Amino acid sequence: MVETLEAGGRGHLAPALSLVEILRVLFDDIMQYRSNEPNWDDRDRFILSKGHGCLALYVMLEEKGFISPKDLKKFCAFDGILGGHPERSKIPGVEASTGSLGHGLSIGIGMALRARMDQKGYRVFVVAGDGECNEGSIWEAALCASKHRLDNLTLIIDYNHMQSYGLTEQIFPLEPLSEKLKAFNFSVKEIDGHDVNALKEKLSSLPFSLHKKPSALICHTVKGKGISGVEHNLKWHHSNKVDSELAQKLIQGIL
Repeated sequence: MVETLEAGGRGHLAPALSLVEILRVLFDDIMQYRSNEPNWDDRDRFILSKGHGCLALYVMLEEKGFISPKDLKKFCAFDGILGGHPERSKIPGVEASTGSLGHGLSIGIGMALRARMDQKGYRVFVVAGDGECNEGSIWEAALCASKHRLDNLTLIIDYNHMQSYGLTEQIFPLEPLSEKLKAFNFSVKEIDGHDVNALKEKLSSLPFSLHKKPSALICHTVKGKGISGVEHNLKWHHSNKVDSELAQKLIQGIL
């Protein structure tokens, strides 16, 4: 991931590091897909609503064979397909162009409704950020998901308790988040979002309710997880000056 960041010279590293384990479990253990047939009709759909966390998604798509290592080396290049936010028209395996925050859940609802109308068994997973949950469109979409009783839809919240300008508790508090989602008729679980075994256990037990409710998994995470100088550091929400020397420090964890 750091090498991809270095190739582009800029990007959102810390927001990507908080969701790596979530994507790892989804792509390794939970979702059905075919990398050689990205538009396979029966695939599970995944939407990274917090599109600025795309570095983690790009690395996962390369590992699973949707894109090539050469694509990673052209991150944010004019002749590359990987931008600072994912674009559906350019990148195999990307279901929706995201980055304008607050839209992913609504798109996912449309996909989940289509699955029902077409009598298909595929599921829809949407990863949203906690700062993104400041958007009113998230809560309008939650009402819609509840109304249509979309038990094939799962909202995963990357709750790293930070957003671009500060702590979520200071900018726009979300608590009590679990109770709010339950009030919107979601079936809700909370876990450590970096605990791979816990993620496997919870995501393998979907839907969380047998009563036709959408599911929500609140994942408590650390922004910048894994690199000491990046963890909890707002300066690393986005960086536009990443050279080879800084990249090596990031890889070695000696910031």
